[in-house]
Amino acid sequence: MTPPSIETSTKEERMNYVRDEWECIHNCELCGKCHILKGRDAEELYIDYIEGKRSYIDITLEIRK
Repeated sequence: MTPPSIETSTKEERMNYVRDEWECIHNCELCGKCHILKGRDAEELYIDYIEGKRSYIDITLEIRK
């Protein structure tokens, strides 16, 4: 799913997207989301996106480094 554009979405829509995208599915062997986040909270990591300051993809690329 494509993240909502900062220009055309609300803060709430962006927050909901982050929550939905990083929701735990309780199947660590198949998922890998926790491994990518390295135990950190997705809402904290994506706060600049939620606030409309940085793009979702920029933050995602930074996390994966």
